[in-house]
Formats: sequence, structure tokens, C-alpha cells
Amino acid sequence: MTKPRVVIVGAGFAGYHAAKTLSRIARDRAEIVVLNSTDYFLYLPLLPEVAAGVVEPKRIAVPLTGTLKGVRVVIGEADHVDLQNRWVGFTQAEGDKNRLAYDRLILAVGSVNKLLPIPGVTEYAHGFRGLPEAVYLHDHIVRQIELAEQAEDPAEQQARATFVVVGAGYTGTEVAAHGQLFTDRLHAQRPRLTVRPRWMLLDIAPRVLPELDKRMSRTAHRVLERRGVDVRMGTSVAEATADGVKLTDGEYVPTCSLVWCVGVRPDPFVSELGLRTERGRLVVDEFLNVPGYPEVYACGDASAVPDLARPGEVCTMTAQHAQRQGKLAAHNIAASYGFGRRKPYKHHDLGWVVDLGGKDAAANPLQVPLAGLPAKAVTRAYHLMAMPGNRTRVGADWALDAALTRPAVQLGLVPANAVPLESTSPEVAARAR
Repeated sequence: MTKPRVVIVGAGFAGYHAAKTLSRIARDRAEIVVLNSTDYFLYLPLLPEVAAGVVEPKRIAVPLTGTLKGVRVVIGEADHVDLQNRWVGFTQAEGDKNRLAYDRLILAVGSVNKLLPIPGVTEYAHGFRGLPEAVYLHDHIVRQIELAEQAEDPAEQQARATFVVVGAGYTGTEVAAHGQLFTDRLHAQRPRLTVRPRWMLLDIAPRVLPELDKRMSRTAHRVLERRGVDVRMGTSVAEATADGVKLTDGEYVPTCSLVWCVGVRPDPFVSELGLRTERGRLVVDEFLNVPGYPEVYACGDASAVPDLARPGEVCTMTAQHAQRQGKLAAHNIAASYGFGRRKPYKHHDLGWVVDLGGKDAAANPLQVPLAGLPAKAVTRAYHLMAMPGNRTRVGADWALDAALTRPAVQLGLVPANAVPLESTSPEVAARAR
């Protein structure tokens, strides 16, 4: 008899771990298929280190084939789900249309950049959600420092050496922290560059890392200010132009670099399914089932999973939740095939880690606040444990960065027009094509 097929749409934290878990416990009972727009799982937390040249780009791109034993990988972009006839339509890399029938379906399509109606932002800012954006930002930083060194006009030097990051959450804080260290190194190698590179971190929130523990926020703020990052809380961008940004407090900052890290929103794909959503996220029950469709599950950023630890609320959009929800979706599907019993999703945060570059980090494992080298050790140990592959290579990059001078060159692999803000997730970019 033909095995029933489980189709998993998306291979981010939720989809990848759903496939990995399901392949371990039920691959003899079901055919497992992952449909994803790329052939790798991207370990997003290390993107700032890619942009700063600490870690090579391929290190955080874990191949799906070879690491998902017994799983069939299909490269394509999901563009339709027929819930009545149980199939997923998708577009392949070269434009061909196809479809996959399913017996069980896991929707784990993730999130994309959150956009705000600010004039000029989509034209002049760049997001930071994928590998192309991180590679582009690395090249862009090096290019601006090189152009600043060559500039005769002091005003042009300062503008090119000014980098504005909008969003002081997890990603934006790490980008600014790593960025200041990176450009300081570049500056030290260029005696003709008379101005020190300047990084600005903006957010309308009252503090850095507003979603995390206040002690971690204070640690991060202290490190940023010690390095010279211009931290502006309660301030954001009112308008972006080709030559700079106007801030909400009226100041105009000449710059050629605007990095958009204001957060994420659910992938718009879920709103096209005709199912109930909550703030753009697909509504599911505590077992991750879509109401009315017991064969359909959803997990990760694009699903509104009830937070049983906080009654009346839904789980936040974090990698911790996505990874654990993916595993639970796999277990509950396995239970539908006779392996154990299904369980509701309930998870308490085990703590957070924020890598601030150099010897600095902030962490609170099991709610124990740490800073400096102890936090750095915990942060790097956590990332190595959380990565599903390439651990030795990442560790080697860290060791080389600590022992040797970091090379910094423009590779020119990703042009600016390839990473516009409105399509800086692989999913949105594919639909734009």
C-alpha cells in the first residue's frame, strides 16, 4: 500500500524541526515531504555575525538534503492550498507549476519584514531577514568605508561613515553592536579616513531590547554606549531620502546606510488561505490544529498558538517557540498514525542570549542574569547546541576571528536591487517574480 504523505510547507525553525522529528519517529509509516523556497535551513541568529565578517555565510545555511534523513525535499514556492481536495500548489525555481497531494499538512511559512508607512523607507532602506541581506550589508559597509576614505569632502566622509539601524530589538541591537566593532577595525586600517565611523540605533521603545529582561537591556545599552554607538530611544525615522534620514525629533542625519530591523509580520501567504487569522497569524488550537481541518497543522511565526502559560494570549514570534511547536506538530501527526498520544503546546521560556560582539554578550539562562565573558560562553554554547549542523565550521570561524585579523573585502555577489526591503524574504521575493 502507498504510504500516506505528510507535506511540510517551510523549512525555518518550525518546519525544519517538524521534519526532523517526524522522520525520526514515523518515517516508516508516512512519506515526509518538505516544500521550501531554498535548499537550506537558515540559522537566523547568526546573521549579524555574517554581516560583520565573523562567520562565513555558508556556515549558517544548513543543507536540507543530508540532514533530514528519509525526507524528500522539494524546492519551490507554495502559492495555493486546496483544503477540500488536499493538495498544495507551488512554483518551481524556473517558473514551472506543480502540486503535492497530502494526507497531513504542516504550514510553517514563517514571517517577513514588518513595514511601516514611512516615506522613502521602502526605496532607501534594506531589511535583515535572510542570507542575501547579510552578505549585501557586509559588502555595503566595506564599500562605504572605502568611499569615505577616498572622499575629499569632510561632510561626505561623515555621511558615508554613518550607519543608521532602526529597531532596537534582538536583531537591531546585535547588528549595531557587531557593526561598530567591524567598522572600528576597518577605520584602524585606513589612516586617511579622518572620521570615526558612527552607528546610530533608533527605536520608539523606551529601552534597548524592550521585549527582554530589563537587566539584559541595561547590559546591552551599557556595551553599546561604551563602544560609541549613538543610542536614541523614543526616536525613529520620519522620512528617508537618498542622502540621509529625517528623525522624528526633527534632526536630519546625512547617511548612505539605513538598516531596517523593526520586527517581523506573518507571511502574507496565510491570509490567502481563506482561514481564520488573528493579526495576520493563522488561528490554531492548543494541539496546533487548524479548526475544521483536523489534517492541517500550523506552527511558528505564521500561527497564533494559544499560550497556555499566559491564558488569553498567543505565543510570541520567536525561534524558541517555533522550534518547539514544530517538534510538537510532528509528535501530534505521529500520534494520528498510532505513535503515542497528541499533546497540547505549553512552553516556558528558558532564557535568552544576545551576542554583542567581541567579548561581550547578555544572557539570562534559567532567569540567571549574566554579562561579559560568562554570558559570551553561554551564548556561543547555546548557538552551537541549537544549530542542526555546521557546528564545527562555525566554531572554527569563531576561533579564527579571535586569533587572526579579520579579512574584509567586497565580493559584489548581491547587488542592492536584489534585496529591496519589500521583498527581503525568500517567500516574498519569489512571489514578486
